[in-house]
Amino acid sequence: MKTEAYLFAGVALFFLVTDIAYIVFAREPAGTAALTVASGMSALISFFCAMTYRRKGRRPEDRKDGEVYERGGPLGHFPPVAATPVLTASGVALMGVGIVFGLWLFLIGLGLTAGGVFGMVFPHARREQSIADRFPSGSGTEGAEQARPR
Repeated sequence: MKTEAYLFAGVALFFLVTDIAYIVFAREPAGTAALTVASGMSALISFFCAMTYRRKGRRPEDRKDGEVYERGGPLGHFPPVAATPVLTASGVALMGVGIVFGLWLFLIGLGLTAGGVFGMVFPHARREQSIADRFPSGSGTEGAEQARPR
């Protein structure tokens, strides 16, 4: 992740330098805002990659002696098919149409979007076991036989 952090820091620096030159020469607010947001988003991704590297260290694919099996094992819990993505997309579409046709349609879309996002964020909030309890930790596939839910 260290390489990715440096890469996105370079992108953020490029957008920042471009933004400063754009402010000086163009004096146009829309382009300035776009370049400022692009710089901030790149800096945010760079920060995330740097903190992930600091917390977890080097990944197997970053080392020359890394093996494929070191990244193997259970990936996590994936929920079954849900209607919440469709509900969220419908809500966002209604919000867009509501901007054109009226506040009442926008508010209905906002409610649908909030319900869909809530459903995606908290689908298993009342589970009795956490994912860490279901899947034993291991640096390979040695725990794959025990990875079945209890």
